[in-house]
Amino acid sequence: PNANCTRGQIVTFLWRACGSPEPTSTKNNFKDVKAGEYYYKAVLWAVENGITTGLSATTFGPNATCTRGQVATFLWRSQGEPAPTSTNNPFPDVKTNDYYFNAVLWAVENDVTQGVGGGKFAPNASCTRGQIVTFLYRAIA
Repeated sequence: PNANCTRGQIVTFLWRACGSPEPTSTKNNFKDVKAGEYYYKAVLWAVENGITTGLSATTFGPNATCTRGQVATFLWRSQGEPAPTSTNNPFPDVKTNDYYFNAVLWAVENDVTQGVGGGKFAPNASCTRGQIVTFLYRAIA
């Protein structure tokens, strides 16, 4: 549970939690996502559903460690990017211009996370396997 999760693992966990839906397209612009990899269909599905756009137009980064900010964003997008009902931000390490700002506010409002303690969210910290399982359960269950 304390091992860091990769982007490939997290997208796969999310895809499986959503029922492992078959992607409708086989279009893949990511040079680092090959057919046959365990995360292949999950990445295609996540792109189709606007959950991720990758690290660039041609790079997904399946083996890169996923940050807490990225995970909050993936979960928020998977739920349709609902607008937070409050602009009250409890975390000084999450700024209004951060791409994950609304995702973090949504995660707090929906009890997906309350941060890491000390009034911090730690958006750039690695997300562990234990954290992602907890976040998934709280966001999707």
